[in-house]
Amino acid sequence: MSEGGDGPNPFPNVTGDDGGTPDADDESVQSTLDGAADEGGDRLARSMLALLATGAVAGIDVGIGVLAKLSVMEATGSELLGGLAFGIGFVAILLGKSELFTENFLLPVTAVYQRRRSVRSLLRLWTLTGVGNLAGGWVIMGIIVIGVPRIGESDVLLETSNHFVEMGLGWPLFFSALLGGAAITLMTWMEQATDSVGAKLVAVIGIGFVLASTPLAHAVVTSLEMFGALQRTADFGYADWAGVFGIAVVGNLLGGIVLVTVLRMVQGRAQDQPDS
Repeated sequence: MSEGGDGPNPFPNVTGDDGGTPDADDESVQSTLDGAADEGGDRLARSMLALLATGAVAGIDVGIGVLAKLSVMEATGSELLGGLAFGIGFVAILLGKSELFTENFLLPVTAVYQRRRSVRSLLRLWTLTGVGNLAGGWVIMGIIVIGVPRIGESDVLLETSNHFVEMGLGWPLFFSALLGGAAITLMTWMEQATDSVGAKLVAVIGIGFVLASTPLAHAVVTSLEMFGALQRTADFGYADWAGVFGIAVVGNLLGGIVLVTVLRMVQGRAQDQPDS
């Protein structure tokens, strides 16, 4: 190293506080947001049939995760191990390129924010994907409770599905859904921020564990668990499910958009502001 400081910079992409190359972390945030808007625009442009099919497949994928969770819980009595097993459902969604309604609180919202698509197209995406998730999930849970009698007739299914009904339609359920929405949108952000399949798998398995082992209210996952019980001997009805689902949707949406998407947008926008 030159004593006078005039020698070549051994770190050409790093500069001092007086300006120069932007910070790498800031660049990654902005590039992630731009990539999110690109992919979100593509999702918003899909046909009705494509959205319904993609949503239905994701509902089935999550159903496999619920089956894994209930099987492990029934065998071990451990919610932690069951939550870990549930991650296979999110792995299937990631590798199979299907989508949950709740995964669309980042990418398409960013596209609408950047005025690449309309709010109407966003509402259309949420509605059709959500309908597909619920339809596919209802079918697969019916198959599971009949095809795997030890799950369909177990106390684990009823206890799991009763959890959110017993919470009541109040603030605890809402804040649980708020956390669930933030967690699933954080998962989407982590997936978007890396090209590594291994890192993506860590993200989806980790967030799947958080959602399922806590458990947090999630519009789709919670619905599937309740659908399984409703098709057997549930102590509640579809009106109870509708109440839980409604609060879960609102909480998930606000948690994902406000606690993750908006803050990431602010983070990316702040990098463009010069230091005072």
